[in-house]
Amino acid sequence: MGEAAFRVMLRMQIKPGAEDDFERVWLEIGDSVTSHPANLGQWLSRAEEEGVYYIVSDWVSEPLFREFETSERHLEHRQKLHPFRSGGSMSTMSVVAYLPGAASTESHRDWERAR
Repeated sequence: MGEAAFRVMLRMQIKPGAEDDFERVWLEIGDSVTSHPANLGQWLSRAEEEGVYYIVSDWVSEPLFREFETSERHLEHRQKLHPFRSGGSMSTMSVVAYLPGAASTESHRDWERAR
């Protein structure tokens, strides 16, 4: 088995009434993350809790994510999303295993091949 993917999970609390604009801007600027050669993909999920979103992104390795995290590209990305935030947190982890489901999408198969 190859090196495990490195996963970043952000919990973002969005200011009341700003949710639609946040989602629109996140989609508009997402390629600043996904076009990075070490990025395996990114997901935006809306929680049932009012104004809470989770952003999950997978990376080839932690060192390559950390390189992106300190880049000008990342700083510009964060500045565009910051006006919508009222709080948040970040968790990082290494993916230990992946079991594709019967309805797995092509993007998940691509992730498996990249490992």
